[in-house]
Amino acid sequence: MRPVVIAANWKMNTTPADAGELATTIAGRTRVQGVTRVICPPFVSLAVVRDALAATDPGVAVGAQDVHHELAGAYTGDISAPMLVGLAGWVIVGHSERRRDHAETDERIGRKLARAVEAGLRPILCVGEQLADRDAGRAVAVVDAQLGGALGDHDPEALARAGMVIAYEPVWAIGTGRNALGSDAAAMAEAIRTTLVRLGWGASAADVPILYGGSVTAANIGEFLAEPSIDGALVGGASLKPDEMAGIVGRAGVTAAARSAATA
Repeated sequence: MRPVVIAANWKMNTTPADAGELATTIAGRTRVQGVTRVICPPFVSLAVVRDALAATDPGVAVGAQDVHHELAGAYTGDISAPMLVGLAGWVIVGHSERRRDHAETDERIGRKLARAVEAGLRPILCVGEQLADRDAGRAVAVVDAQLGGALGDHDPEALARAGMVIAYEPVWAIGTGRNALGSDAAAMAEAIRTTLVRLGWGASAADVPILYGGSVTAANIGEFLAEPSIDGALVGGASLKPDEMAGIVGRAGVTAAARSAATA
């Protein structure tokens, strides 16, 4: 049974002065059996969030929002995988905003993925199409190419052992007012697993958790978690609001309980 995962991406929000309290509040509001919870604060708040969660709810994992594709060197302002060891157990790789704002290529994202796995970090690999791609009927082809470019040089067994998670982000549904449907996400999840099989994953493709990440809220999470192929969410703006996170994780708990009962 695939795990149900809710990952909070705080993006460029919070400071070390308030991140620990927010993390503690969210942790206290989301103690739901069967749900894997991850909070990804900015780099400067990783230590504060780590310490706050260790003291109040060690069951919540800490993730970083990015990682560099080299181990060390003259890369001013960047953070390498070895630097994250001890601060985070998870890391987001290839987020649509990194692709957009930093011109990250699939090849570079693949190298970041390698560094993360080598360091023992559990990666959340993000993929997703733009509005023009969706309207032109190229959505599946774009995501297929992103996966091939990032994963093509990797050993599927190593990534499976690392517990890689894939987050599907339809970029056209993030902050635009245009919403994706649960059926859209489910169809893409199936396409992603088909691509993984093509890339040599075999039966292991069915075990990879796939999250939805397009303006997730407590009001719409149920539509996505009702789809058997969707295993949770990568939550953006709503992850800064304890009430929203309580609703999202609470609904995820319903899915986790139903899946557990179905396999009992």
